[in-house]
Parts: sequence; C-alpha cells; structure tokens
Amino acid sequence: MRIGTVIKNEELLTDGKFLNMKQQLIDAGYELYRIHSKSDIRPETDLVLSIGGDGTFLTAAQTVSDIGLPILGVNFGRLGFLSDNSPEEVLPALLEGDFSVEYRTMLNATLKGKNARKDIGLLPYAVNEVSLHRSGGAVLGINVSIDGEPLPTYWADGLLVATSSGSTAYSLSVGGPICMPDTKVLIIAPISPHNLNVRPLVVPDTARIGISLISRDETITMSMDNKTVEIEPDWQVQIAMAQFSLKRIRLAKSNFVKALTGKLFWGEDIRNNYY
Repeated sequence: MRIGTVIKNEELLTDGKFLNMKQQLIDAGYELYRIHSKSDIRPETDLVLSIGGDGTFLTAAQTVSDIGLPILGVNFGRLGFLSDNSPEEVLPALLEGDFSVEYRTMLNATLKGKNARKDIGLLPYAVNEVSLHRSGGAVLGINVSIDGEPLPTYWADGLLVATSSGSTAYSLSVGGPICMPDTKVLIIAPISPHNLNVRPLVVPDTARIGISLISRDETITMSMDNKTVEIEPDWQVQIAMAQFSLKRIRLAKSNFVKALTGKLFWGEDIRNNYY
C-alpha cells in the first residue's frame, strides 16, 4: 500500500510518536512519501495521512479531495474533530481493516463581477466554511439569495456558509447549530449581527447560495477554511455543494458525540454525575 503524508509542522518530523508510527508502517510493508502539493501525488496512492491537527487536515483535503483520495487524520494537535486518531491507532486499524470511509460535503465558491479575478490564490473548495468579513470599521450589508429567492439583508460584521462538518468550527463560535457529520445541510450564519432578530439558517446542501455586499470599505476579507484573501465589494460570491465529496477515513472507535463531550465538554453539569 502506498501512503502519502501531509505535514505542515516540520517539528513533527522528529517527534518520537511520529517516527515510531512511520517505522511501524514501513516494517509492515507500507510505502510512505511526503505530499507538499498536488503535483507530488504518486500513481497508485491508496490513502493520505494528515499528520497534525485539523488545520493540516484541511490543507490535505484542499490538496487531494478532488481526485478522490481518502484521508486519515492523525492527531498531533489540540481539539481534532477531523483529525481525531492517535498515532498508535493507525497501523492496527489498517492491518485489521477496522475502519470505514465516510463522505463529507464540500463547498465550491466562485466569484463573479466586473474584473473578478480567477487567480486570487484561493482554492475554490472548502471543507468547513466560506466566510466573508469586513476588513475595516464599517458594518457590512450582506444580500443573500437561496436558489434565487432573496433573504432580508443582513447587517453584520460578516457572514459564513458552513457544512455539517464545519458546524463545530467557526459556525459554532458565532452561535450556529451543531450538526451530525452526515447531515446533508448547509448553515448560513451572520457574524456579530447588528440586530437582535437574526438567527442562523439551515438549508439543504443542494441549495445554491448567492451573496452580494454593501460596504464602504475598499476590500472584503474572504476565507475558505484556513485560506484568506481580499476581494472587492462589488464582486458576487456564489456558493454551492462541490460535485465531489471529501473521503474521510473513520476508525471504528471514532464517535462524534463522545468527541463533543470529551473535547467541548458538551453537557458538562455537576448534576450529570449523579445519574
């Protein structure tokens, strides 16, 4: 089996746990090589190991997901919702086939408008969310349409469109709902809205979302997962489900609810200790 590895933190190359995992895989007959960009991917690669935290997993997904390679996240970071497996668990799971492949919705964002650039250095795909945020002091007016049907204008610091995978990322921080990873929905959530009657909205993941902006600033900050660029206020952003899914390798022991309780302390209440 040929395995590509994505590593952003160079210090992990000398980490004892990483070196031990690497040697175990080599001794078991696996071929490992490093991926820096899409051009590094070798023929007949079976899977990709993301070595680090969720940020590294997002980088791996942006690199290989559109060619169908499954990704196994190995956690050397902190929370690790996408990378939730320890280095010691990797070889036994692969040898015993004690894993499954789950399919996660990805977003595809495109820019339209006069002189809208296609080479802004931002990959068109995102696993967690696409967000737009004011770059100056002025509040943003954000016009959103869903399948051509307009919503009332949002007045806020920004807006994000998240997948169910991204419900525990930026969307959670702005008050969005938590969704089970296999839920086929998108979340539209304002960032620091300037009125009290605005709430996050959940729509089908088949929806096509159009966004235009009202701003007194010269640029708007646009982010797709862990990549950020500046765009012009008169450009339109169109967001839809990508035509392919992220293939994430899920070990048998992985449990989303346990991750919520163990990592985010969901339901932490002294009364729960008595039942």
